[in-house]
Amino acid sequence: MLINTIVEKRFINIQSPFAFKDFTSILYNRLSKAISEGYREIIFLCIGTDRSTGDSLGPLVGHKIMNIKNNIVHVYGTLENPVHAKNLDKMMDEINLRHSNPFIVAIDACLGKAEHIGYVSIGEGPIIPGSALKKELKPVGNIHVVGIVNLGGFMDFLILQNTRLFLVMKMVDFISSAIKHVIYQIKIYSS
Repeated sequence: MLINTIVEKRFINIQSPFAFKDFTSILYNRLSKAISEGYREIIFLCIGTDRSTGDSLGPLVGHKIMNIKNNIVHVYGTLENPVHAKNLDKMMDEINLRHSNPFIVAIDACLGKAEHIGYVSIGEGPIIPGSALKKELKPVGNIHVVGIVNLGGFMDFLILQNTRLFLVMKMVDFISSAIKHVIYQIKIYSS
């Protein structure tokens, strides 16, 4: 996965005492803006596979948020039904058929610089899933949330396979808790 470098993004160290506040503030502001701009539904597109520790961040987040009770929120990509390189295009076609003017939050794992391992990046614009593994997939998402799970650049497939599940789960807990918090806030304030 490659993050579009043209768009604004923010790296958040999930160990920081202000991480949750910073992340939820950014996500709340962006989702509220999307709703005010006329987007009718919010799609959390959780990309990855449960067959690779490093690439399981997306489906694990999807699994943890799939039961959000909100009429405009929909989750694609869970442990049971992952969204990955082989079905991403088909899933995007399905989303576009089922939903009218959706705002898509693409969630994925990626490899990055050593100083960013354990950080979550949130930014405007799409991501290109699978690019770390040289897969050619279409960009997806109006905004993106990315967990930097390990060091990239050499033998990326093996690095993803050998990423510590502990780190991935810490990031999954952080991201899913933040999403639930923001959706709860939006539900309260939009009532």
